[in-house]
Amino acid sequence: MKGNRIAHGVEPAGTQARCQRNPPKRILVVDDDEFIRQVNADMLSRFGYETETAEDGAAAWEALQDNGYDLLITDNSMPKVSGVELVKKLRSAHMTVPVVLASGTVPMEAMNRNSSLQLAAMLVKPFTTDELLATVKKVLGMTDSAREQIESMPIRPSEPSADSLRLR
Repeated sequence: MKGNRIAHGVEPAGTQARCQRNPPKRILVVDDDEFIRQVNADMLSRFGYETETAEDGAAAWEALQDNGYDLLITDNSMPKVSGVELVKKLRSAHMTVPVVLASGTVPMEAMNRNSSLQLAAMLVKPFTTDELLATVKKVLGMTDSAREQIESMPIRPSEPSADSLRLR
């Protein structure tokens, strides 16, 4: 039955075209607890997100420098580099990736001292997978909406400068 053979890794043309127009959002999930990290990454993958994981803030920082992500979900209390320290590094490097701080303890003192952290959302552990998914959808929806507004703004030609009007 050669006619029923399916080639693995090949999608129908319509599916491939849709994926090229709307590639899956890339999410970096950071948590020192391997079980929580994998559960969250696996759940997000099942809903169509492309996920990568890091076991602490130091590994996450390396990944953020090497790869582009649409969202960072990070725990706070981790060895080497905490979630707040990771976000400080991110913002100091002028990286604008949205951040969801997902932690058992909300570092309110650190948050109040560092208004430049610009968190997109906070989740207090324990949270459900439904709460995580709703937060991810909301945050990514907000960033998509902002991007669409910027892209739809009319481009106004800049006023010619005196130098550009001079005859040469």
